[in-house]
Amino acid sequence: MDLNAMIQTLKRHPQFHAMGMIASHLGIVRGHSLKGGQVKAIEVVFDPSVIDRIVKETKSMNGIVDVLVEVNPGRLSVGDEVMAVAVGGDTREHVFPALELTVNRIKAEASRKQEIFQGDEGGH
Repeated sequence: MDLNAMIQTLKRHPQFHAMGMIASHLGIVRGHSLKGGQVKAIEVVFDPSVIDRIVKETKSMNGIVDVLVEVNPGRLSVGDEVMAVAVGGDTREHVFPALELTVNRIKAEASRKQEIFQGDEGGH
C-alpha cells in the first residue's frame, strides 16, 4: 500500500481543481487486542463488491470528488498494513466525515477479521 501513490492519483483526477483537501487513513495490525491479549496476527477477508458500493455511495456525498481504497487480505502480522483509504473533496467539513464513514463502513460491512493471539494458532 502506498498512500503517496494514492494521493498522486487523486491529484491527477480531472476534477482536482475542486479539491481543497485530501485526507487519508492507513490501518495497521496492532499488537494488542481491544478485547485484551497480545495479538500475533490477524486473518482478514474483504468483499470487493461491498467496498465498491461503499466507495460509490461515499463519492455521491456532498463535496466529495473521489475515494480510493486499497486492502490487504489474508494473514497479516503485527505492523502489517490492512487498509488504506484516501478521500479528496472540497473542505474538511465534507472530507473528514466521508473518510471516517468509509473506513467504518468497510470495517463493518465489507470485512471479517479474526485475531490470532500469542500462543494460540486457532484464534478467537
